[in-house]
Amino acid sequence: MAKFITTKQITSELEDLIKKADERLYIISPYLKLSKDFRDLLTYRNTNRKDTKIIFGKQELNPEQMTFFQGLRFVYLLFSEDLHAKCYINDTKMIITSMNFYDFSMMNNKEMGILIDKTVTEDDQVYNDAWSEIDFIEKTSKPFDFVSKPNTSISQTQPLKEAKIEPKAEIVTPQKSNSFDGKFFSATALSKEIGISSKELTYKIERLKWIEKKNEEWILTGLGKSKGAQMKKGQYGEYIAYPETVFKELI
Repeated sequence: MAKFITTKQITSELEDLIKKADERLYIISPYLKLSKDFRDLLTYRNTNRKDTKIIFGKQELNPEQMTFFQGLRFVYLLFSEDLHAKCYINDTKMIITSMNFYDFSMMNNKEMGILIDKTVTEDDQVYNDAWSEIDFIEKTSKPFDFVSKPNTSISQTQPLKEAKIEPKAEIVTPQKSNSFDGKFFSATALSKEIGISSKELTYKIERLKWIEKKNEEWILTGLGKSKGAQMKKGQYGEYIAYPETVFKELI
């Protein structure tokens, strides 16, 4: 059943929660500032091509912190202006706590929290109810992929460069037998056409349910295929190509 935990226990359980996360890892915290240990955990997860979604609510990230997050290809930042909740969840466990994902809080504050384990029968309903609220928060949050100028509100005009170098964009012209006329674009090329990062584009397309992850790779759903998207073979292996007819749905 649910377990009461204090500051040091929260930090320890949070580390364990991130280490053992498989497909699902959500970090929900108004304030963000990571210690080296937690940076290493997120970097390791990113190396293993596992998605992490971080929802935050206070624009107090310095350029170095933003560069770190943006350099992790499989970390998605979402901004929710009214966020005050602090919750950390993986596939089976959840921590609801007063503690921000902030190194000062972990080292200096007196915090409290509750650890919920979905595998325990008594906790299953609580986990599912909380997950429904997290899903709502995610869907009403905005993808965050830019930095703000000092002493101003969030700016949507200054994109950060991702640390990972993307392969050269491929533009594919479909065969005559294809029912869609015109150009097809890789995700990288498509993101450049509509003026957002490839990470933000992938997140948008996932929320539209055009793609889903299977065996650590993105694949097309039936809905994605109905939009005319196709799997193509390119210089770097298979990738998803999108017809120019989807532009208006992604802007």
